[in-house]
Amino acid sequence: MQKYKCMKKPVRTRPVTTPRSLLRPGRPAGLSRRSLLGAAAAAGALGLIGPVPPARALGRLAVGDGELTILSDGYMEMPAAAAFPEAAPAEVEALLSGGGMPTDVLHHDCNVTVLSTGDRVVVFDAGAGPGFLPTTGTLGEGLGEAGIDPAEVTDVVFTHAHPDHLWGLVDDFDELVFPEAAYHISSAEWDFWSAEETLDRMPEDRKTFVVGARNRFAAIEDRVAFFSGGEVLPGVEAVPTPGHTPGHVSFVVHGAEPVVIIGDAVMNAVVSLARPDWHQSADFDPALAAETRARLLDRIVADRARVVGFHFPHPGAGAVERQAGGYRFVPA
Repeated sequence: MQKYKCMKKPVRTRPVTTPRSLLRPGRPAGLSRRSLLGAAAAAGALGLIGPVPPARALGRLAVGDGELTILSDGYMEMPAAAAFPEAAPAEVEALLSGGGMPTDVLHHDCNVTVLSTGDRVVVFDAGAGPGFLPTTGTLGEGLGEAGIDPAEVTDVVFTHAHPDHLWGLVDDFDELVFPEAAYHISSAEWDFWSAEETLDRMPEDRKTFVVGARNRFAAIEDRVAFFSGGEVLPGVEAVPTPGHTPGHVSFVVHGAEPVVIIGDAVMNAVVSLARPDWHQSADFDPALAAETRARLLDRIVADRARVVGFHFPHPGAGAVERQAGGYRFVPA
C-alpha cells in the first residue's frame, strides 16, 4: 500500500430534519473542552484529583504498511435470556458455557479500532462518550495510553449510528472530540436516523437513540461524506451489512492479510458465530441481519481475513474458522 497524504475533498451534505437538541446543559461562557482539560491537568499536578484508572490493554495488528490499534471504550451487559428471543434458553446457556462465558448475562466489550497509515489516522466508530452508560465512554483514556492525539485524527468512519458507536463524537460540552477530522457514514444509515417516521416507529425505550443520533449528525453535517459501498478511504472498503440497522456497514482494511472490522454485524463471539441464523433482539431487522451475518462470515473465511469484533472480548481481534453447523472465533 502506497503512502497517502490527507487531502481536502468536497463532501455531499444533507440537512438533518430535526434541529440539534440540547441534551446537556450549555457550557459556561469562555469554557471549552481544551480549557477544561488544562484545568484538570493542573488540578492533578496539585493532587486535587485522584489517579485515572488504567485503561484496558491495547491490541495491535499490522495490516499493509499500517497498523491497527484497538482501544477499549468500556463494556455493556444485557440479560442473556433476552438476547436471542426465539432460541431455547437451554441451548443459549450451553453455547455460552461451552465458550467459557457467563450464562446469565452477555458481557459485550466495546472495541474501537484506529488505523494509522501514511498521513492518515482513521478511527472506526467514536464510542459512546459521556452520556450513554456508566460502564462506557473510556475511549479518551485509551487514546492517551496509545499516544494518539484526537486533533491528529484525519477521518472518523462509522459502522452505524447506535449510541455506543456514535455518541462519543462530541464531549460533555458538545464539542467535537476529533475537531480536524472528516466524517464518513453510509447514506442509508444517515437517511434512516434522519427520517421523521423513524422516531414514530421506534420502540419507546429507544426513542432517545433517534434524538441522540440527530443531535450528533447536526454536529458534523457540514463535514460529512456519504457512501454506499466500495472504497471509502485508500485501502479501506465498505461492505454493506444491513439488518442490525438499515445502513450498517462493515469495513475491510486491505493488505496481504486483510482485516474485517465487523461492527455489530456479529455481536457475540460465541453464540452469534455458532448460530448465525438465530435472531437477535438488538437487530432492527432480525431476519435480514441473520442473512447478512452468514454472508459476511462466509466471506471472512473464504478470504482468510482476520477480524476485529466491536463487542468481542477485548481487544476483539482474531480469526474465524468453520465448525459443525457454524463458526467459531479464535482470538489472536
